[in-house]
Amino acid sequence: MIDVTPDPVALESIVKEGDEESKVEEPIDKGLASEDSEEEIDDHPTSVIVTLPKWTTQFYRQRKKKVYETEEEMMKVAMELSKINCERNTGGPFGTAIFEHDPKTKESKLFTVGVNRVVPCSNSTLHGEMTAIQFGQQKIGSFSFNEAGARKSREYHLYTSCAPCCQCLGGVMWSGVSKLVCGANKADAEAIGFDEGPVFDQSYVALEQAGCTVVMDVLRDECKSVLDWYGSNGEIYNP
Repeated sequence: MIDVTPDPVALESIVKEGDEESKVEEPIDKGLASEDSEEEIDDHPTSVIVTLPKWTTQFYRQRKKKVYETEEEMMKVAMELSKINCERNTGGPFGTAIFEHDPKTKESKLFTVGVNRVVPCSNSTLHGEMTAIQFGQQKIGSFSFNEAGARKSREYHLYTSCAPCCQCLGGVMWSGVSKLVCGANKADAEAIGFDEGPVFDQSYVALEQAGCTVVMDVLRDECKSVLDWYGSNGEIYNP
């Protein structure tokens, strides 16, 4: 298994209400106003904290200046993320890397990373693809990789160690990445007990029609080996 040097500072994103909104005192519906105690009012969160493991910071820094040219090179990054996430017990066996691609030179550089954080963060939506998309869009300052990339003549390509579940397929489509590259596939994830939801061949046709190129089975055996190890050693979680 891969050994990684000591953990640096964590990558962290906080999604919360704007400060101005939190100052509003008038209830939305005065008819529903109540005299709840402060403790009762606090029982409804108004913020969500999404974190990546501390080790991902150094992982990114060690690779951010490297120029990548092949799909295999870039898929290896996603596979390593999934593998280390298992080794460190910081989430499930799924890793994602988003690369900034220059169509003219055909060169790519690592833009952001993501790993599965469902169990550590008690959040069913935090799959590898979703965390990479969230941190990537925060970094780029836009909800659309396509729109932001057009301004600087760049494309954004998402590499995932395992083909997306039904949730993440939707997330990939709405994110605006122009290419999706997958390692292991749905059958590989379901073979160890994960439920991937309703994902069909037509799902990928729709993605292609939306302008996102899809490439399957890149380093599938290597990515599948991470899933198989986790199937024997990790926690399989489903709804």
